[in-house]
Amino acid sequence: MTPLIMSMGMALWFGILTSISPCPLATNIAAVSYIGSRISTQRGVFLAGVLYMLGRMLTYTVLGVILVSSAQSVPAVANFLQKYMNILLGPLLILIGLILLEIIKFNLGGGSGIIANKLRGRIDRIGPLGACILGIIFALSFCPVSAALFFGSLFSIAVKNDSAILLPSVYGIGTALPVLVFSILMGFSGRMAARAVNRISVFETWARRITAMVFILAGVYYCVTFLPEVF
Repeated sequence: MTPLIMSMGMALWFGILTSISPCPLATNIAAVSYIGSRISTQRGVFLAGVLYMLGRMLTYTVLGVILVSSAQSVPAVANFLQKYMNILLGPLLILIGLILLEIIKFNLGGGSGIIANKLRGRIDRIGPLGACILGIIFALSFCPVSAALFFGSLFSIAVKNDSAILLPSVYGIGTALPVLVFSILMGFSGRMAARAVNRISVFETWARRITAMVFILAGVYYCVTFLPEVF
C-alpha cells in the first residue's frame, strides 16, 4: 500500500469522523430533513444527496488549495514546515486527540449554525440544486472537532503529500457520506434512516475515542522521536 493511498484512507476516515461528530451530524441531519421534505422521488432524493456531497467536496477542495498552496508558495513557511513538520506533528496530534476526547473544549460560538439555518430557509424553493448550496454552507460551519480534524490532521497530511486537491476532496466526500447513505435509505424507508441515525450516534462515540487514543499515541511517538532533535 503506497503512502498516498494510506493518506487517502486517513483523509476519508477524518471526513467520516467529522460527519458523525455531534455538531456536523446535526447539520447533516438538517440536510437529510431538507432532502426528504422537499424531494418526493427516489431518483431526486439520491441526486440531492450526491449534490450535497459535491457541495461539501468543492468547499474543502477550495480551502485545501488555498491553505496548502499558500504554505508551499511562501518560501519562509515552506522551509519552516519542511524542517519542523515532524517536530510539530507530535504536540499537534496530542492536542487533536484531547479535543476529540473533549478534555479540551473550545467555544467557537453558534453564529455559523444560525446563519446556515437561516439560509436553509431561503433556498427551500431551489430543489435538488439547493442541496449543493447547503453542502457548501454547512461545510463552512466549523465546530471544534471538525476544525481540529481539517485544519490540524488533514492539513498536515496534505502538506506532507503535496496534495492540495486530492486529499481535501476525499475528506469532503467522507463528510457527506452519511447524508448520501441516509438519502438512499430514505428512498426505501424513513424508518430505516431513523434507525441508522440512532446507531451512528453510538458508533460516533467509540470511533471518536479510539481515533483520539491513536492520535495521542502517535503524538507521543513523534514527540519521543523528533523533539530530542530540538535540544
